[in-house]
Formats: sequence, C-alpha cells, structure tokens
Amino acid sequence: MVQLRERDLPGGHLLNWAFRLRQITAGKALFIVNDRIDIAMLSGADGVQLGEEGIKVRDVRRIAGNLLLLGRSVHSVDSAKIAGWEGADFLVVGTIFPTGSHPGGVTAGPELISEIRDATEIPILAIGGIDDTNIQQVMAAGAGGAAVITAISRRPDPESAARTLLSLMSKRDDN
Repeated sequence: MVQLRERDLPGGHLLNWAFRLRQITAGKALFIVNDRIDIAMLSGADGVQLGEEGIKVRDVRRIAGNLLLLGRSVHSVDSAKIAGWEGADFLVVGTIFPTGSHPGGVTAGPELISEIRDATEIPILAIGGIDDTNIQQVMAAGAGGAAVITAISRRPDPESAARTLLSLMSKRDDN
C-alpha cells in the first residue's frame, strides 16, 4: 500500500502527484490518498485515509459509495468502534512508539493494538515509530501491517529496508 500524504500542496499539484502515483502503483500496490476524497476519486485511487477528527466515514461512504476503501486513524478503542459502526474498511492505529514526526507525543505501545483487536474485526495497520527492531511486536499484538516512513526513507537502500520489513511482518514470534 502506498499513501499520498501532502497537506501543504495545492489541489492541482496534489492531483498531478496522485495521477503519477496511480500509474506507478497500478496492478502492484493499493494507492491511498490522505484525507482528500476528491483527489482520491479523480485519480482513480483505491482508497482514502481519514484522520480521527476528519470527515465521518459514513459521510464519505455517501459520496464515494463502494468505489473507495475507507481507512480511519484511531487512537483509542472507542474511536475504533465508532469507525467500525460507520463502515471503515481498515484502521490506522497509533501512535505506537516514539516517532520523529510527533516528538514528545503520547505513545500507546502495542497494547492499544491488542485492545482494538479484541474490540473489532476491522483490519489494523499500526503507525508511529515502527521499524525493523519493533515491527514483530505490533504484528504479535494483532496488526495486519504497519505504516512506515523513516524506516524506509532514511535508509541507504530503501528497497532492501522495505523487503526486510515485509519479511519481518510475515514471521510470527513463537515465543
């Protein structure tokens, strides 16, 4: 899954990026646009990721029908339940570990993933400070995957870093 997340880019420029990413990901990976339903639909994206305080999932469903996968960022069990009632297709749960994008922010640890997994059957992607040293913890807690940026982008060989993360995600800790 590849997500386009650029809050400061004007709509026209964002749409151009979305078209380019859709071409690159077509037939290879799901393409998700952050918060912008219009950009997601115009570009032929597979889905949209909605912030916890963003437009309600049920309202986006009224606009997009079943044309888009709808993800919701959540930071609590209650928010996860609401997202489920509204029809979210997947949850992005965090912030799990300390991260440079939210320095000093509150972290929930893998326990939040386990709590949400026990409360809902919606697929979970963990987010926040996840890398090759801790990804197995989030998988063991019940995540189906993880959203990462620096774990790939700040490595000398991003492709190798992505392959390592994928390999670690597929291994289950038997201990």
